Amino acid sequence: MRPFDDAAQILFGKATDDLDETEREVLLHSREGRILSQDRNIAFEAKQSFGDRVADGIARVGGSWGFIIGFFVFLIIWTVANTILLARDAFDPYPFIFLNLVLSMLAAIQAPIIMMSQNRQAARDRFEASKDYEVNLKAEIELMALHHKIDTHFLDEIAALKLEVLRLHDALRQK
Repeated sequence: MRPFDDAAQILFGKATDDLDETEREVLLHSREGRILSQDRNIAFEAKQSFGDRVADGIARVGGSWGFIIGFFVFLIIWTVANTILLARDAFDPYPFIFLNLVLSMLAAIQAPIIMMSQNRQAARDRFEASKDYEVNLKAEIELMALHHKIDTHFLDEIAALKLEVLRLHDALRQK
C-alpha cells in the first residue's frame, strides 16, 4: 500500500490512482506541509508566448481611450487635409475611399487580435479558478486533519479521565 492510499480514500473517497493531477498535487503539498498558493500573475505569464504578449499589448492599446481619441484626431486631420488643405491635389478626395480601405484593413487585423486576447483572458480566468480550487481543497484537507487531531486528542483525554473515575470509584468502594 502506498503512503497516500489511506489519505486519498479518507479525504476523497477514491484510490490514489483515481485522483486527478490537482488532487494528487494538493495531497502531496499537504503531506509535506508546503505552501500551495503562488502569485497567479507570474505563473500565468510564464506560460505565455511572445505572440500572446504582443496580442495582449495590441488589445490593451486598441481598447484604450488614448487610442480612440488619437484615432479620432487622425480621422479629423485626414478629412480636413483632403477636403480643405489639399482641395485640388488631395491624395484621397471625398468620399475618402483610401481611408475606408485603411479602416477596413485595421478592423480586419485588430478584431482577431482582440478575440485572441479575450480567449487568453478566459484561459486566465480558468487558471485562476483552478488555483482557487487547489487552495480551497488544501484548506479543507488541513481543516479535516486538524479536526481529526483534536478529536483524537480529546478521545485520549476522555479515556484517561474515564480510567481515573473508575480508579477513584474502586478506591471509594474499598473503603
